[in-house]
Amino acid sequence: MNRAVAIRRVLIYTLVLNVLVAIAKILYGYFTDSIAMVSDGFHSSFDGISNVIGLIGIWIASHPPDEKHPYGHKKYETLFTIIIALLIFATCFQILRKVYQAFFEDHRTIVTQTSFIVMLITIAVNIFVMIYESRKGRQLQSEFLIADAMHTKSDIFASVAVIASLFLAKMGYHLADTVVGFVITLLIARIGYEILKRASDILVDAVCINTSVIEGVVKGIEGVKGCHDIRTRGTEHSIFLDLHILVDPKMPIKNAHEIAGHVEAKIKEEFPSVVDIVVHIEPEGS
Repeated sequence: MNRAVAIRRVLIYTLVLNVLVAIAKILYGYFTDSIAMVSDGFHSSFDGISNVIGLIGIWIASHPPDEKHPYGHKKYETLFTIIIALLIFATCFQILRKVYQAFFEDHRTIVTQTSFIVMLITIAVNIFVMIYESRKGRQLQSEFLIADAMHTKSDIFASVAVIASLFLAKMGYHLADTVVGFVITLLIARIGYEILKRASDILVDAVCINTSVIEGVVKGIEGVKGCHDIRTRGTEHSIFLDLHILVDPKMPIKNAHEIAGHVEAKIKEEFPSVVDIVVHIEPEGS
């Protein structure tokens, strides 16, 4: 099955589950006047929105290289990954707004047995989605799926905190619902930051592989006298690399190019994530 098609299928499955979870939390949260549950429901709704964004992003990223995009369109997947992070921060703002309002109102949460049942069922669904999406992300080498799985992980944290707040509210500590809403915000913001940092590293072409390790591999190839100016960029699973190698200045050009071919083959053997290599040949001592 085509990689892009497989990723889209995963996103469609998780989209359906995320929508059901969000509806359950929001509707029952409003019914019981629970800030924590409603906030958690909005958080889950962003999971669904990120799935839709992912479907669009993966479709664009799957386009092959063309005249204007010789390196392909894979960074569009990274760009849409950043949008997920921004959605997470938007979730934080939504929760903080409700928390602020609750501190100045006589807020009372209605806690029922159904409240706990709804939260436990949605947690079970989220755990399944996180494991499934994370496993598929590694299998399909999709940074978007992995990031989206992390987003779902934040949903699990938030839901556990909601259950705690419901229990405390039932015990008479009504402020617990508001405090937990704030704690949820911190947990969500941290995950958003991690996603944003990882995606930003890709967009600014941060180093993907330790250059000293590459140098050690290249220098071990027969005919290579030296190696320098090693540069890597791309994603964890799709790396572009260029480097300079030194060869005997008296060596025929044909032999030098054969050595360059050996360098490319050896690097791809040692680092399967490298998809493109440019080897510059220089005479030793130049």
